[in-house]
Amino acid sequence: MKERWLAVSEEQQLQHAIETLKQSGVRITPQRHAVLEYLLKSAIHPTADEIYKALEGKFPNMSVATVYNNLRVLRKTGLVRELPYGDSSSRFDSNTTEHYHIICDECGKIVDFHYPVLDEVESLAEQVTGFDVSHHRMEIYGKCEACQGAVVQKQ
Repeated sequence: MKERWLAVSEEQQLQHAIETLKQSGVRITPQRHAVLEYLLKSAIHPTADEIYKALEGKFPNMSVATVYNNLRVLRKTGLVRELPYGDSSSRFDSNTTEHYHIICDECGKIVDFHYPVLDEVESLAEQVTGFDVSHHRMEIYGKCEACQGAVVQKQ
């Protein structure tokens, strides 16, 4: 089950997100609503292609480009965070609170990992390098329980 910020219901999150879009002057199309709702319910940090595949039955005329355009709008309004992890496809996260991710080396599964924000790392980096730090990202890698079990079964 996906741990959500402040135990706010998905319906409340959806209503808040829709209100944010309206205040930003963004039209709430059925496709945009569906992409947003899918992201709020998703625990897998999906790619645009995964979102497209999940919604294509409901919106047969929707294209992958429509999904990308909606994700761009949601990212610009601060409702979605893009997670570029070096492979060919970014993943998207509707949890925009400060948190970290743990990523499976085998299957690519991404899980939210909550830990106090490491502000002191940014401050130290500024002092040591002279940079004006805007943000940081910490990723932890390993093998998820399912992949660990698969290795045990192969032996």
